[in-house]
Amino acid sequence: MVLGTASQVPTRHRNHNGYLLRWDGEGLLFDPGEGTQRQMLRAGVAAHDLHRICVTHFHGDHSLGLAGVIQRINLDRVPHEVTAHYPASGQRFFDRLRHATAYRETVALTEAPVDDDGVLAATPSYTLEACRLSHPVESFGYRLVEPDGRRILPERLAEHGIQGPDVGRIQRDGVLRGVTLDDVSEVRRGQRFAFVMDTRLCEGVGALAEGCDLLVIESTFLDEDERLAEDHGHLTAGQAARVARDAGVRHLVLTHFSQRYSDPGEFERQARAAGFDGDLTVAYDLMRVPVPKRR
Repeated sequence: MVLGTASQVPTRHRNHNGYLLRWDGEGLLFDPGEGTQRQMLRAGVAAHDLHRICVTHFHGDHSLGLAGVIQRINLDRVPHEVTAHYPASGQRFFDRLRHATAYRETVALTEAPVDDDGVLAATPSYTLEACRLSHPVESFGYRLVEPDGRRILPERLAEHGIQGPDVGRIQRDGVLRGVTLDDVSEVRRGQRFAFVMDTRLCEGVGALAEGCDLLVIESTFLDEDERLAEDHGHLTAGQAARVARDAGVRHLVLTHFSQRYSDPGEFERQARAAGFDGDLTVAYDLMRVPVPKRR
């Protein structure tokens, strides 16, 4: 769910940033900018839906909504653990936002600051990773990777005479009458999602995007303003598209648009001109974007 898509300042049609990923019963909120709590209400997202908050960096359009979201989590007495990930260098900003005003703390919010590339969390449903980006303030992108599974191949089951309850047995035990699970199945690649905000081109961008089924990435500027993008630590539509093309991304979502541009369609045109031929979405507020089905 795209909650907001504006860069730096909100506009009449675009709220500050905010993105919710629903993944196997968990909700991960990325970069809650100012107004995120209201956008959640408009989108039908409750505080109870949140399990993790992931902040890429501490510029206001990516973090000013933290205060309201955290207070709402406490007001609604969310019964499960909520973990916040954010650059460790911005701990003072997180502390100020978490305690911006007086409220009753009813939820044990877990602080998990990020200080380097690597795995942040591993659950049965996913591994959450972080990778450093290039921006005037320290910034990290996030990547979610589902564990690989197995796809049963009916024709191989038939070859080995395996049917009925025996199918469940070989899946559970890994072997049946000398036939292994590898003999009757193949690897089913886990889904991959990446979230890349404010950054210049750098190694981290490509590493996060590699092989993703869904990539949400900033494209603050159009290609004719590439110098401005470099100076301010951002990407253009063409740069984001070339990253996605080279990384084999299946569905590319462009977002975080500068208010200087009046035609969102130009972002799509430039992305296509850069050679990306997969699914492409130019995001708008309150848009729902599904993760592509497993390959």
